[in-house]
Amino acid sequence: MIRCITFDLDDTLWAVDPVIQHANQTMFTWISEHASAFLQHYKLHDLAVLRQIVLEDAPEIAHSVTLIRMAQLKYGLRKAGYSADEVEALAAQAFEVFIQARQEVIFFEHAREVLLELKQQGYQLGALSNGNADIHRVGLADLIDFQFKADDVGQMKPHPLMFEQMLAHTGLRPEQVIHVGDNHEHDVEGAAAVGLWTIWVNLQSGDKSPSASAQVSCLSELPARVAEINQQAHNRITL
Repeated sequence: MIRCITFDLDDTLWAVDPVIQHANQTMFTWISEHASAFLQHYKLHDLAVLRQIVLEDAPEIAHSVTLIRMAQLKYGLRKAGYSADEVEALAAQAFEVFIQARQEVIFFEHAREVLLELKQQGYQLGALSNGNADIHRVGLADLIDFQFKADDVGQMKPHPLMFEQMLAHTGLRPEQVIHVGDNHEHDVEGAAAVGLWTIWVNLQSGDKSPSASAQVSCLSELPARVAEINQQAHNRITL
């Protein structure tokens, strides 16, 4: 029987692009006021270039959006002529401005209601994310019991490590867990490779998944899909 349901966050419970755009703009506004020399070298559209530069220098941080962001800021501040102490202080402050704005999400329709319904049905709920949204700061700590992030785990989905750490944390077997997410490679294929049931959240297209246990085109459908999977899990046990 299903005991736990884990959720991806970005583009599963909210749209991430507008969140990141807002957070980047908020950060650059702060930089313009407190580290204006940075903007003489780099503009908002240069973040992709900075990402490439820092990853070429430190590919081992590729799993962590937080480490990448800090490396981008420090590189740009150094190039702008700030001292080592100034680089450390300004990068930390700029990142805090970014990460605070990054938590200002707008939930998809039915997201919180569905989480509450599943929690009331007795399921343990978890978050497994490659991003750096925090369940406490986005307002989900009352509904989601635990969280694993690639920043902390050391690997991004679809690598099995995050799923394996979740199973160790919950003490459950893979067949007792459903993972819900929008990214077919990271969430469906990654979770299935570890033996979890999967629900593909596909809100945009009518594409069908050949490998997900179930899929939804609206979050309101999740409780019904969970019930169907739970019945399948029960049937497997009784066969």
